[in-house]
Amino acid sequence: MQELTMEQAQAALKASVSKANEMGSPSSVAVIDAGRELVAFGRMDGALLASVAIAQAKAYTARSLNSATKDVSSLAEPGAPLFGLHTAHLAVGRALVTFGGGVPITVDGEIVGAVGVAGGSPDQDHEIAAAGAAAIAGPPA
Repeated sequence: MQELTMEQAQAALKASVSKANEMGSPSSVAVIDAGRELVAFGRMDGALLASVAIAQAKAYTARSLNSATKDVSSLAEPGAPLFGLHTAHLAVGRALVTFGGGVPITVDGEIVGAVGVAGGSPDQDHEIAAAGAAAIAGPPA
């Protein structure tokens, strides 16, 4: 099993912050490893205070579900098969986030971590997180 290095995590953080600056979206960015532990984090000037915890929760969710958080959104709406998912993990003290901004990091077909971003709209957060994940994995084939 490959491990996410601190150097890789910092590269993802740098790429995400660069994308956030380009988009004009002051954000918090969390990069976690495969075990869902924080490896790198940054809160840009002007990012909302709430974005710190939300970015980490988005990364945690993306790794826990091995899926971009935006892909879970429609499945977790009222009446959908996964409604209530966002509270399902509270028993272990962690909320799951079911809107855009969390993206798994895949290297050579193996998930090694995730990037979580909060500060803009869910679509903006997803784009920023995807830029961070791509900095490690390379562009999708």
